[in-house]
Amino acid sequence: QVQLVESGGGLVQTGGSLRLSCAASGLTPSNYGMGWFRQSPGKEREFVAAISWSGRSTYYADFVKGRFTISRDRAKNTVYLQMNSLKPEDTAVYYCAAQGPKRTTPYEYDYWGQGTQVTVSS
Repeated sequence: QVQLVESGGGLVQTGGSLRLSCAASGLTPSNYGMGWFRQSPGKEREFVAAISWSGRSTYYADFVKGRFTISRDRAKNTVYLQMNSLKPEDTAVYYCAAQGPKRTTPYEYDYWGQGTQVTVSS
């Protein structure tokens, strides 16, 4: 059974930083990419960032480029999202996601975490 557990969310002031972590378990030892999405009240869930199994390829939504960095530690089965220069519009529930072996794009995922709240105060 696949489990993704996010942590690291919280309340931060505008311009501050947070680092989200996502610990994965139960994934078969095959290539899988991982990503982060977010959802604000009244809005659809949106793609934030993704990283390939090797970690060599990363993808970002335009609105986080230069501010957020995704990384992964394969030995720990953990993916991170370093968020800097946070803005009030970054306030959302952030979800970690993992791909199954058949996914070929960084925008489609099979497994989801429960989410962690990030609130940026103005």
